[in-house]
Amino acid sequence: MGGKGDRPASLENRWWVDQQKDAQGYLIDRPRIPLRFFRSATGFDQDTAQRRLTDLNLKWFREVETTPGEWTLIRTLEHQRVPEPRMKKVMAAVPVPKACRGVLVDSGEALRAIVTTTPLGERLIELRIGVESSFDAWVGVEWVREVLFRNVDDALRRGPRLVREYLTTNRGAPIS
Repeated sequence: MGGKGDRPASLENRWWVDQQKDAQGYLIDRPRIPLRFFRSATGFDQDTAQRRLTDLNLKWFREVETTPGEWTLIRTLEHQRVPEPRMKKVMAAVPVPKACRGVLVDSGEALRAIVTTTPLGERLIELRIGVESSFDAWVGVEWVREVLFRNVDDALRRGPRLVREYLTTNRGAPIS
């Protein structure tokens, strides 16, 4: 999963395309969308967008001072915050490995636990804890894993193992 060449380069396999299908696999009719909407996506390059997503996560590490093995908290909203008990629960459940750096981004609705190895970005994971909880892993610029969780408790139960697995083992090495 996630290696170059393992997915056909067709429109239905692009992550930004919503492909609603019925039980038989036929596309569901949708209301007509103005043509200007599709013009806005002209020239959109999924691979570049994917690299930018990884780069966006790395920008958090360039904005703040981080200490190996510890979380650094970043709050993106002034008046809306994740409750302190949930933040402490996440920090306790997902320790930052000793040789790694971690930022915990509080966006009010969710926490994004982003951890990277040294050098920055060689391996990077993002564990999103909120209404829609998920895990993503990158090795270099290769997106190598995505996991969706049923709820916050499922993410906190399964997420820490995934963090260790992708940051401290050779798991998820890009396909050559």
